[in-house]
Parts: sequence; structure tokens; C-alpha cells
Amino acid sequence: MDTGVRVPRSGAELILATRPFASEQPLRSWWCLLSTTGLLAASLSATLMLAHPVARVAASLLSALFALRLFVIYHDQQHYAILDNSRIAAGFMWVFGILALSPSSIWRSSHNHHHAHNSRLRGSHIGSFPIMTSEAYQKASRGERAGYLFMRHPLTVMFGYLFIFLYGMCLAPFIANPRKHWDSLLALLVHGAIAFLLVSRAGWTGLLLFQTLPCLVLYALGSYLFYAQHNFPGVVFRDNSGWTYEVAALESSSYMRLGPVMAWFTANIGYHHIHHLNAKIPFYRLPEAMRALPELQAPKCTSLHPAEVCRCFRLKVWDVARQRMTGC
Repeated sequence: MDTGVRVPRSGAELILATRPFASEQPLRSWWCLLSTTGLLAASLSATLMLAHPVARVAASLLSALFALRLFVIYHDQQHYAILDNSRIAAGFMWVFGILALSPSSIWRSSHNHHHAHNSRLRGSHIGSFPIMTSEAYQKASRGERAGYLFMRHPLTVMFGYLFIFLYGMCLAPFIANPRKHWDSLLALLVHGAIAFLLVSRAGWTGLLLFQTLPCLVLYALGSYLFYAQHNFPGVVFRDNSGWTYEVAALESSSYMRLGPVMAWFTANIGYHHIHHLNAKIPFYRLPEAMRALPELQAPKCTSLHPAEVCRCFRLKVWDVARQRMTGC
């Protein structure tokens, strides 16, 4: 007898329900890529060409936001969610990865590992921020504690340009495996060459406004978005025996509440619980999936409100007994 009560889908059934949204609209993908690239190029050019210093600073900050959107589009293409069959797009994105200090060789390997091990107590540190249990933290040496807290420190995230991207995505991978991650060295060399050209042609002000300030803002925002989407009040971490892909997506990946402007600049990366459930859904279809599937409409949330930011940064270790993140 049909009672009319719908049982919420879970597991493979829920993932299967997201598949209709995991198909791109190629013209829309190209429009998003090309229009964002054009806006970024225009704003970067304005940092050098505008006469008024305030206008140049504004163009520099705007460049960081356009670069953030383009980075998320790059992230989608690396997941094969958009423009998968285009060699032109693949080549363009490879170049962008070099310019964005996120070479494809390290980005794909570390980020795919992150998706496969999201919220596991063991193995989730690759491609993500490290996580210790409170017990492991108490047993750790002073040096191990310092290194762990440094990686999760607000200043480390704020200066993600230096610590996470220049070092973590470029220098460290190349040192660890020069043959595999030669493109990480290339990214550093290209970044340095651009800096040299800017100083020689546009002076230190040109370097500051065209490269340094946009990179500081871009990577601070990007690093925090990534941090908060997996380190928020209510997040769940599990050992291997209790871990499932679907539960990790819905309980350990947040939905970041953003206004329409920031949602555009972040290319809907705030719908992170849906992205982790099915990474093949193009960024522009994530809101559509959330509207259509009731099981995705009650996510664990965070935001960019200062109080929410402080709450996220206070979380340091996983308390196994209380099954929640706490301070040290």
C-alpha cells in the first residue's frame, strides 16, 4: 500500500539521483570561461593603465575576485565536469594552472585524493588541512604540535599565497618529486619572470598592484574557503570503519551561505556538499541540483560572517569521545 510518504534517498541511490545534473551545457561553459578570462585581463590591465591610484587599487582587488572565479572554473575542468573533450580548453587550463601556482600534476593528484578521503581521520591530510584527534595531539611532540597548529593557523590561511601555494603547491612537490612535478618548478619560474618584468617595466607599484595584491587576496580567500568547507562547527570525522563517501559529502562538507555577488565570484563553490557528492556536476548546475533534491536542502552551513570565521578557526582537534571538533 502506498502511504504517499517518500523515503529520503541515501548512498548509491542519492548519488544516482544527482547524475542528471552532471552534464554540462558546452556553450555556457565556454561563455563562463571566456567572459571571466576577459574580465580578469581587463582588470589586470587597468592596474597598470589607469591614472588615479584609488582606481588602480580597486582594479587590483577586482582582479583577485575575477581570478577566484576563474580558479573555480579551472577546478571544475580538472574534475572533468566541464569542457572535458576540448583540447583547446585543456591547453588553456594547463597554462592557467601554471600562472595560478596550481600546476595540473599536483592539483589533480592532491585534490582527487582529498575527494576520495574527505573527513577520514587517516589519509585526509593530503590535499587538505591536517587533522589530529585530541588524544594524538596530547601524545605528539612539541615540534609536531607546533607544525600542526601552524598549518591550521589563521595567519597561514591569510598568507596562503606564500605557505599554501608558492610553497605547498609548487616548491615542496618539486623537491619531493622533480620528474613528476616539473611543472611546479615551471610555475615558480614563470611567476618570478612576471615579477621581474613588472618591476623593470612598471616599477614596484606595478608589481604590487598587478601581481602581489591580487595574489594575496585571491589565495587568502581561496585558502579560507577550502578550510571552512571542511573545518566548521558540526563537521564529522570518521575512521575507515565508519566512513562512507555519501556521508562524508553531506556531513563533512559545508554549504557556505553567500550573497548572489559572492556566489558569482566564487562560481558556486559554496555548494560544497553537492560538489563532494558528485564532482562531475558543473558549477553552474549546483544550485539547480539543490533545488531539485530535497536530501540536499538541509546541509551543515557556514558563511563569511566574522563570527563564523572565528568559530571555524577555533576548531583544532577531533575529540573522539564527544564526536566533535574542539580547541586544543
